[in-house]
Amino acid sequence: MHSNSARRRLLKAGAALAASAMLAGCGFHLRGPQPLAFSTLHVSASQFSDLGSAIRRKVELSGTTTITEDASKAEARLQILANERGREILSLTSSGTVREYQLTQRIRFRLIDSKNTELIPPTNISGQREYTFDDEEVLGKEQEETLLYRDMQADLVQQIMRRLAAYRRPQ
Repeated sequence: MHSNSARRRLLKAGAALAASAMLAGCGFHLRGPQPLAFSTLHVSASQFSDLGSAIRRKVELSGTTTITEDASKAEARLQILANERGREILSLTSSGTVREYQLTQRIRFRLIDSKNTELIPPTNISGQREYTFDDEEVLGKEQEETLLYRDMQADLVQQIMRRLAAYRRPQ
């Protein structure tokens, strides 16, 4: 009986070792900042807006590109053409009060170089989140809505950064 439990422990340890070796060998690594193909970037969104400051932070974290507030000195310019938020009713209770909302955010942007040549044509990205609403918890639901918008915007900024990182200069 004692040898069976020792054998089981040995098999479990061997399986754990094999699984960790396979995971290490597959090339898995966490996604970090991705280098951008230009050394300076101008962002048309205000540095004081949530979207503008989030994009600036992500670009600075890339380690290869610096933000310039002077568009004429930028190697590339990220133009935010639209940033729209919306809220729609998804469902109502039997008494006619709102049960669920759907939040949406749509960003339209393009990337141009210093000669106004389009590097990335106008592109739409959007996100949506849904949440249940309760009239008795209005303050808490307003905070939840704010957090959902913030989370959605973070996702959209990540999408913009992936598109910027995917751009490569023609050879």
